[in-house]
Amino acid sequence: MSPVNTPAPLAGLLNQAQPYALGLFRIVVGLLFACHGAASLFGVLGGTMGGGTVPAGTWPGWYAAVIQLGAGVLVLAGLGTRSAAFLASGSMAYAYFKVHQPEALFPLQNGGETAALFCWAFVLLVFTGPGALALDQLFGARVSTRVKTHDEQEQQGTPIAA
Repeated sequence: MSPVNTPAPLAGLLNQAQPYALGLFRIVVGLLFACHGAASLFGVLGGTMGGGTVPAGTWPGWYAAVIQLGAGVLVLAGLGTRSAAFLASGSMAYAYFKVHQPEALFPLQNGGETAALFCWAFVLLVFTGPGALALDQLFGARVSTRVKTHDEQEQQGTPIAA
């Protein structure tokens, strides 16, 4: 048998590791996004624009920072990942098209690389889900392993042993 026709053991190993790689991707992207929000809101990690914070309630900076911190923490934890990633992706698309794109066409020219990368990373998470090591899975497992009550079994038509 030629090597071309044999199944690649590396591909099998990579397929097994895929949920963990996706989970690690989610954790890193969520952490970095949350750090952007924390820097803008609290002035940590160098603050925003060379130090300082975004004044509370200012549009769109303060609201973007709140979304970054909240959605970043949710994505990091893997809790409501798809919804949080959808919100985060939309906020980064808004940031790119309203702040960066009017300056120049391409992200390298207009300084919008970070917004574009975050936007597409979150779109990916919307479609793939959280991967491994997510709180979504923990709560999903609890719901699915819950024992049904007698009334629930009767409503479904499940035969009940006496």
